[in-house]
Amino acid sequence: MATTNVTEKETQTVENSKLMVTPSPHIKDSINTRKIMLTVAAALVPSLIAAIYFFGFRALIMTAVCVLSCMLFELLFTMITKRESTIEDCSAVVTGMILAFNVPVTLPLWMAMFGSFIAIVVVKCLFGGIGCNFANPAATARIFLLVSFATRMTDWTAPRGVDSMATATPLGLIASGETDKLPSIMQMLIGQRGGSLGETCAIALILGGVFLIYKGIISYEIPVSVIASVFVFALLFGADPVYAVLSGGVMIGAFFMATDYSTSPVTTKGKVIFGIGIGFITMVIRTFCSYPEGMSFAILLMNILVPHIDRLTITKPFGAIFAPKAK
Repeated sequence: MATTNVTEKETQTVENSKLMVTPSPHIKDSINTRKIMLTVAAALVPSLIAAIYFFGFRALIMTAVCVLSCMLFELLFTMITKRESTIEDCSAVVTGMILAFNVPVTLPLWMAMFGSFIAIVVVKCLFGGIGCNFANPAATARIFLLVSFATRMTDWTAPRGVDSMATATPLGLIASGETDKLPSIMQMLIGQRGGSLGETCAIALILGGVFLIYKGIISYEIPVSVIASVFVFALLFGADPVYAVLSGGVMIGAFFMATDYSTSPVTTKGKVIFGIGIGFITMVIRTFCSYPEGMSFAILLMNILVPHIDRLTITKPFGAIFAPKAK
């Protein structure tokens, strides 16, 4: 009987001393997905305020519809597929806000809801959820809406303080040769021009982007390389570089869409190559294609190349010898 008691005690000691084996990383931090997403949402608030001021209360309605639709579709998808709910991470909130910022304020609300379905269900959830999507959900949804509902996606309205007849975007005016009707640089900076409801106020977007860089949520390589490459390629293609940077979706794309963790490179070199590629494709589409804007298309195309960029730019460990590929 005594031998049995010793054996049981020894067994319990062994059980208590087992090590927990878990995948890296093992460093704990207070930051998590929810806090990151809420920080990004906070960085978008200045642009939302500017949109409400220039386009009226419907800008808030459009944003609310996109956010609530994204949250609802994610919740329904997890319920139908019997997966663990991920709505608490607030990634759907950020996707909804960015999608709303990429559409005209006049877009019918049912189209905005349809775009939310594409972003959340088709692009995000069907590929495994956050971190598994191959492309930026908001950029892909914007392209889908633009291709499907081209007329409504280019139905611009004049912002407050601008002639009600001046509804064309700066890129549209440049494409049509009406450069004499272009808004001033100051109007471009504060958002007093036609365009999607969240892409017009460059100052608000820059403030939000700098805030994210300061908080360490995003790094500066992608935004700087995107903006700088748009500027340089605009010069090479004979366009006004300042208007090229301030018009269209360059600012919102550089700070809030191209920097998506799961669809951007992880290496520093890769981020720079990624940003330059976005700037180059954007200016090629603007200059030589029928679409006046190309930021969303550029982001989507470069998203597809991210695995290859990471593979080509990954740092080789000191002394390591990579095995040759099997033929």
